[in-house]
Amino acid sequence: MKPLAVVGLWHLGCSITASWSKLGHRVVAVDFDAKIVDGLKNGRPPVFEPGLAEQIAEGQRAGSITVTTDVAAIRDCEFVFLTYDTAVRDDDSSDLSTIDHAIERIRTHLGPDAIVVISSQLPIGTAMRLRETLRTAQPGADVVYSPENLRLGEAITCYLEPGHIVLGAESAATLDRTEKLFAPMKANIFRMRLAGAELVKHCINTFLGASVTLANQWSDVAQAYGVDFNEVAKALRADPRIGGRAYITPGIGFSGGTLGRDLSVLESVNQGALHGRAPIFGQIHRYNHARAEQIVARVAELAGAGGSVALLGMTYKPGTSTLRRSRPVEIAQGLRARRVTLRVHDPKAAWDELPASLRLEPASDPYAAATGASLAVILTEWPEYKDLDLQKLARGMAKSRLLDPKGVLAHRARELRDAGFEMCTMIDPVN
Repeated sequence: MKPLAVVGLWHLGCSITASWSKLGHRVVAVDFDAKIVDGLKNGRPPVFEPGLAEQIAEGQRAGSITVTTDVAAIRDCEFVFLTYDTAVRDDDSSDLSTIDHAIERIRTHLGPDAIVVISSQLPIGTAMRLRETLRTAQPGADVVYSPENLRLGEAITCYLEPGHIVLGAESAATLDRTEKLFAPMKANIFRMRLAGAELVKHCINTFLGASVTLANQWSDVAQAYGVDFNEVAKALRADPRIGGRAYITPGIGFSGGTLGRDLSVLESVNQGALHGRAPIFGQIHRYNHARAEQIVARVAELAGAGGSVALLGMTYKPGTSTLRRSRPVEIAQGLRARRVTLRVHDPKAAWDELPASLRLEPASDPYAAATGASLAVILTEWPEYKDLDLQKLARGMAKSRLLDPKGVLAHRARELRDAGFEMCTMIDPVN
C-alpha cells in the first residue's frame, strides 16, 4: 500500500493525519512552517483537539506518520490531501494565497497519476482553476474536492464516522479510485462535479448561519415578553423538520470564520451572477456583525461607569484553544474601546493569539476573573462553566449579576436565585 500525504498541518491537517494513521495508512505529513513541524515532532500540535496529540505521537512512534517540511516526500503518494485552512480576511472574504502557494509547491512533485484531495474551504469555481494549474505540471494528476465537516472538540471521530462524504471531481475514474480509498469509513458517498461539492459546503454553512441568526432573533422576542427561550428551543428540537442538533441556541452570533466565509462567497455570487436576486446571504452576514455590536452595547450598559466585567470563555467555541476569528475576542475589543475594565478566563485559550493591543491579563480560574466584578458574562459554553460553584462566584463579586446569552446555566435557575444572582438579559421585558 502506497503512503498518502497530507499537506498543511493546522487543525484540519493534523486531524486528517491522525485519522488516516488510525485506519492503518502510512501518512507523510507536510507543512512548510518549520515551527509547526518541530512542534508536532515533539508532541505539540499547533491547536488543541482532544486525542490529537496522543494519536500523532503514537503514529510517529509506530512509524506510520512522518512529519516533514520536505515537499518532495509526496512523490510516491497516490493521494495527496491539501488541508491548509483557507484564511479569512476581516470582511469574511476568502484569502486563497496560502492555497495557491501550496499548489505551486506540490505540483512539480506529484506522481504521474496522483489525486489531490482538497479539503480546504474553497469559493465555488476555485477547484476547477486549481485542477488546471496542477495539470500544467503533471497532466495525469487530478483533483477531488471533498469538503470537511469537522467539529472542533470531536474532529477525529467526525472524520472517521462522518455519516456521509461528498466527493467532487470531473472524472468518473478519479471518483472511483477516491471512493475506494474512503470505503472503510462506511459512509454514504455523494458523487458530483467539483463545483457541486463546493456548493454543498456553502449551503450547509449558510443554512447553519441562518439558523443561528433566527435563534438570536427568536430569543430577543422571548426576552421582551418574559419567555424562557430554552423551553421554546426544546419544543422546536422535538419537531422532526428541525431536529435535536439544530443550531437554535441563542447567543452572541457565529464566529471562527467558517460560516461567515460561506455567506460572503454566496453574497458575492448574489451581487455578481445573480444581480441581487438572492439578498438573504448578505442580510444574515450583516445581522451577525450587528449582533456583536449589540452584545458590546448591552454589556457596557449593564456594567455602568466604572464597572468591572468578567468575561468567561474567549475561544469561539468549546473544545479548541484557538482565538483566531473569535467573537468573544471581538467583544472584548469593543468593550475596551468603551473603557470597560475586563478580567477574562478560558480553560484552553492560546493566549499568545490575542491581539497585542488588547492587553488582557487572563485569570487563573473563573472565580479570580469575577473577583470585584459587577457583571459576569459567559461567552463560550465550556463544560467547566456548567458546574461552577455559584455561591463562591457570587461571594467574590461586587454585584452578583450574570449575563448568560447562550443559556449555559439555564438548567440551574433555582441555584442562581438561591446564590443571589440577578439574571440579566439582552432585551429588557416590555411593561
